[in-house]
Amino acid sequence: MNEIRGKRVAILVEEEYQDQEVWYPYYRLKEAGASVKVLGTGKPEYKSKFGYPIKPDAHVGDVSIDDFDCVIVPGGWAPDRLRRHAKVNQFVAEADRKKKVIGAICHAASVLVSAHILKGRTITSFSAVKDDAVYAGAKWVDKEVCVDGNLITSRQPDDLPAFCAEIIEALKGRK
Repeated sequence: MNEIRGKRVAILVEEEYQDQEVWYPYYRLKEAGASVKVLGTGKPEYKSKFGYPIKPDAHVGDVSIDDFDCVIVPGGWAPDRLRRHAKVNQFVAEADRKKKVIGAICHAASVLVSAHILKGRTITSFSAVKDDAVYAGAKWVDKEVCVDGNLITSRQPDDLPAFCAEIIEALKGRK
């Protein structure tokens, strides 16, 4: 239950986030002992694709990546909104520079594109953003989870068990 006690995780949210891709990691990582914070872009509340609300703990521009061991970017339509915020792209880019664990699932690869961290990396994602990732310099593979150093990517909600397992392993320091 306390596999990653003391680890600090940020989950980025915006409007129309994919429900399972926020809530599954949120509770799975808390269950494993992590402190999980939801970071938004300025609104007091965000609605998921299915209308489920979430309130952020902080604005992404008001925190430092140094306060976290991991950042998770969920899918849905939220990544298209997240990538429009310079603070989000800077936060993810800084996480990569500092070799923090970065988890990105589904359409979240579009945020990785805008953060300019894909050149020479191998990733997976929802197939709709495959071309964006490839044009940004990534090698794209079709598998449930892909680990490239500190970057952990998955394709869709069905991949969440493998996605979260790899994030936990990375936070334990075994990867």
